[in-house]
Amino acid sequence: MKKNQGLFIILLIILLAFSSCKNKEKVIEEPKRPNFLFVLVDDQSPFDLQTYDPNSILETPNISKLSEEGMVFDQARHMGSMNGAVCTPSRHMIMTGRTLWHLPPSAEFQKQTDPHELDDQTIGAVFNRAGYKTMRTCKKGNSYPGANKQFTVVHDATKRGGTAESGSAWHAEQVLDYLQDRDSIKEKDPFFIYFGFSHPHDTRNGTPELLAKYGAVNHKDPNSLPPANDKQPQLQPNHLEKQPFFHGHPDLRDEERVSGVWKNRDERTIRNELGREYACSENIDNQLGKVLKKLEAMGELDNTYIIYTSDHGIAIGRHGFQGKQNLYEHTWRVPFIIKGPGIEAGKRAKGNIYLLDILPTLCDLAGIEAPKTVEGKSFVPVLKGEKEAVRDVMYGVYAGGTKPGMRAVKKGDWKLIKYDVMDGAVRETQLFNLAENPNEFLPEHHKTGEMQTDLAENPKYADKLAEMEALLLEQMQENDDPYRLWNQTE
Repeated sequence: MKKNQGLFIILLIILLAFSSCKNKEKVIEEPKRPNFLFVLVDDQSPFDLQTYDPNSILETPNISKLSEEGMVFDQARHMGSMNGAVCTPSRHMIMTGRTLWHLPPSAEFQKQTDPHELDDQTIGAVFNRAGYKTMRTCKKGNSYPGANKQFTVVHDATKRGGTAESGSAWHAEQVLDYLQDRDSIKEKDPFFIYFGFSHPHDTRNGTPELLAKYGAVNHKDPNSLPPANDKQPQLQPNHLEKQPFFHGHPDLRDEERVSGVWKNRDERTIRNELGREYACSENIDNQLGKVLKKLEAMGELDNTYIIYTSDHGIAIGRHGFQGKQNLYEHTWRVPFIIKGPGIEAGKRAKGNIYLLDILPTLCDLAGIEAPKTVEGKSFVPVLKGEKEAVRDVMYGVYAGGTKPGMRAVKKGDWKLIKYDVMDGAVRETQLFNLAENPNEFLPEHHKTGEMQTDLAENPKYADKLAEMEALLLEQMQENDDPYRLWNQTE
């Protein structure tokens, strides 16, 4: 009897141990996959933000907090455009991870929107296949329709007005409603939200209270100037009342027909337009704040990568330009801030990233294999602090007007811009040392420092000019640029 009791006790101990192991197995859960909130604004220079220019009077507390809690990239750029609507190829590059000259035809010919094999290799499709719930809100037009429709939930509309229904609050409302729906059904799958805005792109009709804050009005009379107001932002240091030479794109909408500006580059017009830009940008920040607050209330904020950027920069009076069809720093560069799990707070990095690097990076962060069609580089090593930059050389294009157009190349502190337009009537070369001349001052700015100007004609820098010319040709060849400039030989 005692023998049977001993056997029973041994069996009981084994069963309890086995049961304990099973319970432990149940407790061990797979790591929760991260969410993504990708925020894209339309036409914003990095130098509008205090994160990049501490002297800016634009108040964007939520964006500033993102930069304090995440990583800021100081050298983020769009590669360029073969189209006057620079937004279009930029958004194609974001969606596909492809370089400028390897995009679907709709990047150049916006109405040619037949299905393309790359449509299924874009952000929405990739994250859908990986088990993410995908949602998108953004402007309509000047985009990549074949990629946009890949998102499961799409609420697109162009909203550039000054009310909640006609402006940026509408886009935020779509995201808030989507998050509320997830919350109500206790959705467990991770999300990818493409949170796009139609502002601060013109027409910059800000809300009345924010226009008043920045001393601006929605000026509509081409025969008069807007009123001066001390609350308006000051002119940018590299403002000019006219371009030093023709940009090479006749009848360019952004330089000729922007409501409230037209061809004017005088102080009153530009300061008013900067005020309108800032009013729209602060409203974007307000709407972003609402979404971040909702994510926090849902307990999802800490497990969400938040990426803030723009499709390209914008001039608004700098160098005498108004639009985005140029390759100066205010327009070629974009703001880029990322916060999320594992990213050390308060860090800045050079990065040397293009917007086309976003797709492979997000795939990397999500543990998803990037499509084989991707040509961009993941900058996760920069996020981890293992690298300062993912490439040494940056290449830029504007070929939306007369051909070949403008080209730029940057390496280290040195930058070259070349113009070959109007059937050879305009051929110009500019060489800048950005460490000494970050504003790319020209002779027309009348600065006294030897290096605070275009150095292309200075014989002291002839060797550097030749080096940068060779580097530009090399980049054009590597990126399958179909054009050559007047002084280039293979």
